[in-house]
Amino acid sequence: MARDPYQELGVSRSASDDEIRKAFRKLAKQHHPDANPGDKAAEEKFKRVSAAFDIVGDPDKRKKYDAGEIDAEGHETMRGFGGGGWSPGGFDGGRRGYSRAETFEGVDLGDILGEMFGARGGARGGGGGAGGFGGGFSAKGADVRAKLEIDLEEAIAGGKKRIAFSDGRTIDVTIPTGAAEGQTLRLKGQGSPGRAGPGDAFIELVIRPHNIFRREGERLVMDLPVTVYDAVLGGKVEAPTPDGPVTLTVPKGANTGTLLRLKGRGLPDAAGKRGDLLARLVVTLPDAMDAELTAFAEQWKAKRPYAPKRR
Repeated sequence: MARDPYQELGVSRSASDDEIRKAFRKLAKQHHPDANPGDKAAEEKFKRVSAAFDIVGDPDKRKKYDAGEIDAEGHETMRGFGGGGWSPGGFDGGRRGYSRAETFEGVDLGDILGEMFGARGGARGGGGGAGGFGGGFSAKGADVRAKLEIDLEEAIAGGKKRIAFSDGRTIDVTIPTGAAEGQTLRLKGQGSPGRAGPGDAFIELVIRPHNIFRREGERLVMDLPVTVYDAVLGGKVEAPTPDGPVTLTVPKGANTGTLLRLKGRGLPDAAGKRGDLLARLVVTLPDAMDAELTAFAEQWKAKRPYAPKRR
């Protein structure tokens, strides 16, 4: 003898709506055909609990069922004849199919499938039906993956970037402040479509090499050319940063390899706090040598020879 919807879900007639939803979610995940490929018993159980929830998971239908106005298949009953029996076949008979992710009151089957398969990278993707029953029920759509190139300034400051997929779709991606090389962003519901809802899009960030700044571990470093006279006499020079140029003081007697720190102009840490930018000085001669500078160098060499330090 077939059990009534409450018995099929394993709940009492006094169960709350939340208890009924929880019972259905548990049984649907346990017996869904995609979790039990080829298991006819699981398929039939999934049909029965789905049909049961179709009745008692809907407040209006539950009220009518409890009052004996409809039977377990949702058909109106003659007054005085009670709820009557029910069969799993009634659910497949056309009242409600499996093709909608929002099939059941208060329960999204797409969420249930996501819990079942999401951790495995969208197993079975947007593929075929789940056992071929009742008009077909597909799993969540397949996840898609792509790489997105961004500039170093975009990685530091964040912003929006548009990415195009091979199917012609474009998506606006929000780059978080302090994005890191290889960081993957998840865009929920932006993957391939599926009957139980679309999959997700996973966007891997690739930071383009910069012509001035470079990463050295967690530090941001740059080479800063300075003139011979600024290196000898000291002075103020303009230095580029990811946020725009700033004025930097070069100390007297600076040499190639001297490191100057620009506080708060480097890379953000995990908490979003900006690190420092290190400027490595490179003492640079002019492109065109003149006679006066050449004569000075010859006199200096004759009077005060010195050997540079080997670094």
